[in-house]
Amino acid sequence: MALSARLELRQSQSLVMTPQLMQAIKLLQLSNMDLVTYIEQELERNPLLERADDGGDGEAPVAEPVDTDLPARADAPDWFETEGAPSSERVSNVLDTDIGNVYPDDAGQPERQPLDVGALAGGDWASVGRGGTGEDYSLESFVAGEISLGDHLAEQLAVAITDPALRLIGHDLIDQVDEAGYLRADLAATAERLGAPLSDVEKVVAVLQTFEPTGICARNLAECLALQLAEKDRLDPAMQALIAHLDLLARRDLPALKRLCGVDDDDLGDMIKEILALDPKPGHAFGSTQVQTVVPDVMVQSAADGGWTVELNTDTLPKVLVNQTYYAEVSKTAREEEKTYLGECFQSANWLTKSLDQRAKTILKVATEIVRQQDGFLTHGVAHLRPLNLRMIADAIGMHESTVSRVTSNKYMATTRGIFELKYFFTSSIASSEGGDAHSAEAVRHRIRQLIDAETADDVLSDDTLVKMLRDDGIDIARRTVAKYREALRIPSSVQRRRLKQLAGA
Repeated sequence: MALSARLELRQSQSLVMTPQLMQAIKLLQLSNMDLVTYIEQELERNPLLERADDGGDGEAPVAEPVDTDLPARADAPDWFETEGAPSSERVSNVLDTDIGNVYPDDAGQPERQPLDVGALAGGDWASVGRGGTGEDYSLESFVAGEISLGDHLAEQLAVAITDPALRLIGHDLIDQVDEAGYLRADLAATAERLGAPLSDVEKVVAVLQTFEPTGICARNLAECLALQLAEKDRLDPAMQALIAHLDLLARRDLPALKRLCGVDDDDLGDMIKEILALDPKPGHAFGSTQVQTVVPDVMVQSAADGGWTVELNTDTLPKVLVNQTYYAEVSKTAREEEKTYLGECFQSANWLTKSLDQRAKTILKVATEIVRQQDGFLTHGVAHLRPLNLRMIADAIGMHESTVSRVTSNKYMATTRGIFELKYFFTSSIASSEGGDAHSAEAVRHRIRQLIDAETADDVLSDDTLVKMLRDDGIDIARRTVAKYREALRIPSSVQRRRLKQLAGA
């Protein structure tokens, strides 16, 4: 069998992710805030892109005249119409004095540049305050920044400790304080790393624990509470025993706590109330993470005909255009390699605008179908939330599940009942015991919370009782599912709730 080279023609099909498709998919899963950042980067990179609101007739805004409320004089010199500073002869004739008396610091100096009164009238004081540097001016630069927990502790450390070696240890320990205010440091390892005696490190820790807010730099919850109680002069032996057995308090084991602390029911109740009034995370008063306000992507309002109006929040959508006029003018005189670059920019700009338009239409289509499916929730509340999954939405609007998943990621909907993430409306289903429509898991959790909130100290509902009551309401649910939902809602068990209610009643 001879080996030889030959040409063969084969036809095949394959799915290829083009750069344009990858860009469209990326834009689809971005939130509006992330999309604005992405558009800003594209505006800097692509010269053919411009904001839709950048257009204009090129005329600068006319400043309103400034009323100085000064009486006009017929013989007053028009200082602002002079070229540069007034001359020596003019000052002598008008003011009857030498120019050195009027401008003592400018005598013999070169003439000044004319003062731009229009800029002052228009409020452009930035260049005047900085000597005309033309830098961007913002009032935000004068606003004091938020003091972090580390800065707050460092300021107190500078006053409390003067020894440079101990102060160095203090700064190192402050760097190991977490956002809640707890010192997450191994003192022995810190002493070895800094080459300092362990006694010095412990001495600095004791000083740090005297700083404000009270309870800061504690190494555990018990120490944090003890520091706050000590400041209130309430750290007696009974309270120390209670602090040492916080695990029993978490389990609501009141008989064991009374035995260990040597107190009766009334005293134990007062002690627990004091503990609950303390701050377990004193460092949270100095938030180091900036909380970002949720901006809704979709607005839902009630319509006059009893339905719902769904529209995009256009205030947060970036608007960009392709400057075709600039592209046509530059292409006439551009060289061959420049034309290639301009062609790529033009194609990229066109694809970006089309992707943004398609993204908006897809979000609106998915949000409209969600509103149609969850009409009961919008009208009556969470108890009427229907079971919903991605496939149901995808089949209804003729899209793939992955597309619906990307649309609902990091997107929020503003409704008459509040702002919800789009993924909130997708919940699993729980079968009905009567053979009717299935119930939403979120609605079942809401029903469990309602039943527990309505219970009394004499009639605390166990998980088995909750199962019976839910089945009476037509919800077929297992006991382990009720326990899982209760724990997800951070609701204690029936035994713990009974002890808490008895303690509150005492």
